[in-house]
Amino acid sequence: MKYLRLALVFAALALPVTAQSSAPDLGKLKLPPGFEIEVFAADVAYARSLTVSPSGVVYVGTMNMRSRDGGNVYALVDSDGDFRADRKVTLLEGLYLPNGVAWNDGDLFVAEVDKVLRLDDIDASLESPPAPVVVNDTFPSDRHHGWKFIRFGPDGKLYVPVGAPCNICEREDPYAAILRMNRDGSDLEVFARGVRNTVGFDWHPETGDLWFTDNGRDLMGNDIPPDELNRVTEAGQHFGYPYCHAGTISDPEFGEKRPCSDFVAPALPLGPHVAAIGTRFYRGNMFPAEYRSKVFFAEHGSWNRDDKIGYRVMTVDIDADGNASNYEPFVEGWLQDGQDWGRPADLEVLADGSMLISDDKGGIVYRVTYKGTGEAAAGGDR
Repeated sequence: MKYLRLALVFAALALPVTAQSSAPDLGKLKLPPGFEIEVFAADVAYARSLTVSPSGVVYVGTMNMRSRDGGNVYALVDSDGDFRADRKVTLLEGLYLPNGVAWNDGDLFVAEVDKVLRLDDIDASLESPPAPVVVNDTFPSDRHHGWKFIRFGPDGKLYVPVGAPCNICEREDPYAAILRMNRDGSDLEVFARGVRNTVGFDWHPETGDLWFTDNGRDLMGNDIPPDELNRVTEAGQHFGYPYCHAGTISDPEFGEKRPCSDFVAPALPLGPHVAAIGTRFYRGNMFPAEYRSKVFFAEHGSWNRDDKIGYRVMTVDIDADGNASNYEPFVEGWLQDGQDWGRPADLEVLADGSMLISDDKGGIVYRVTYKGTGEAAAGGDR
């Protein structure tokens, strides 16, 4: 009964979305020259992972940490083509932290903590969403790092992480790993190990390598260990957790068991405790050409440092050999004088090349465009 759609008329489900009336002070946000930011949709509570269908429907997974069964999945519809959502359709309600969403071949896949669901022929069924089909329900039910970011890879498989059920602990498969399975849920296998908690990954458009962000362990101080940007070059690689952090930092509890030399070092250490999550390579044509060599990711923001950091969208350059450099802000300003008023969570690119950014604290989905004027966007130059 949990997954049966409530017997409500469509008018109650397809709520109007008013973007600008609920907009924050966009002047606080700083972007590179020529870029602008606006609100695509407001009133999308706990907006987290994003996925977009070819018809332009934006699907949003949510994560309400105040409730075990308080997560919804929404469809945002731009009916008139003005790049602002005018309808918000509730597809599923009362799920167990349904952070992850992925559109594939007409269907929407949704990841709860302990299972993956599928909504068939979803774009054509918004007015009467189908009952979800359980694709795989063999995942652990641990809440700690149990929420999932999911994505279909170039091999056609669905990639599903299982985080460590703790801050620091030694657990067997499938914990602290990225798994993958066939579209129908069969042949579930471990793809990468030693991954404490990834909530963002994507494949390089040219090499096909998987790149993922990983959140470092807590309770080692304000400045260690850093979060990580990692590159998987072959299945089965181990990235160090819980024995080694950021390639060089031996864990005080488990480091004696295995040296850092046993593991794949990160492609780039990131800021400490910035909570780097939703990750995308830019494949659009609106932004300047140099952005096609960059990976973008949302830094959700620290919760356990004396001075907060993160709360921004970052970019890193990736060259043809897989070297990562130039870790720098793309959108910043959600942190003002030590107080955060927004927390970016995920990114997605629309067909016109603009970029969406979800903010789970503000319940907002932003849209970033490039106007090519050479002038600074909202908020001015850095």
